[in-house]
Amino acid sequence: QVQLVESGGGSVQAGGSRRLSCVASGRTFSVYAFGWFRQAPGKEREFVAGISRSAGNTGYADSVKGRFTISRDNARNTVDLQMNSLNPEDTAVYYCAARVAGISNGYYTARRDYSYWGQGTQVTVSS
Repeated sequence: QVQLVESGGGSVQAGGSRRLSCVASGRTFSVYAFGWFRQAPGKEREFVAGISRSAGNTGYADSVKGRFTISRDNARNTVDLQMNSLNPEDTAVYYCAARVAGISNGYYTARRDYSYWGQGTQVTVSS
């Protein structure tokens, strides 16, 4: 089992940047693939970015591609989401998620693929 704690949320003006971090504790960090999801008020939780166990594979939602970057540090047990060129549509609660990686060493995009979730961190982008 793994516990996830997100940090780094807050308020930012449109065009600005924010870096979210997710610290994982519990089982060996390197066996997990991770993802970041977000949920805006009145909307479904949606995939933002995913990273494979070895960090060799990453994937992004079309809405954030080219602006957001997911990374992991297996020595620090952290998964980060660097968010640039933020706009008000990025306002949401951001969640870190984890699952034991499969043999393919890929990343995962569906909510049902993940077994563990953090409590979320709010990001608010003002225009």
